[in-house]
Amino acid sequence: MNTRSLAVAALIALALAACSKKEEAPVPAPTPVVDAAKEAADKAAEAAKLAAEATKDAAKDAATATTDAAKSAADATKEAAKDAVSAAKDAAAATKEAGKDAAAATADAAKEAAEKAKAAVGK
Repeated sequence: MNTRSLAVAALIALALAACSKKEEAPVPAPTPVVDAAKEAADKAAEAAKLAAEATKDAAKDAATATTDAAKSAADATKEAAKDAVSAAKDAAAATKEAGKDAAAATADAAKEAAEKAKAAVGK
């Protein structure tokens, strides 16, 4: 029984040794390629941030310029409308004056024609 006990003890020791905690392999140091890739990724992220900020600023500037242009266009339209109204008033006044002159000329012509008709009848 002695050899059997010795064999069982050896198997148990072997099983415990196989299941015991193993040492982890050391982590290899980063290679220059990995470092370069990380650095490039960091630079790309920074460039993306700067580009986003520049795009935001450009959008603000464009919105301001568009607003200013719209205000200028509205002001120009108001001025043009005032000028058009003034021109229409001037044209109406001129038409009124021309109508008065035409009426006076018609009345004078009618008087002259009446006088000529009287003279013709009275002869």
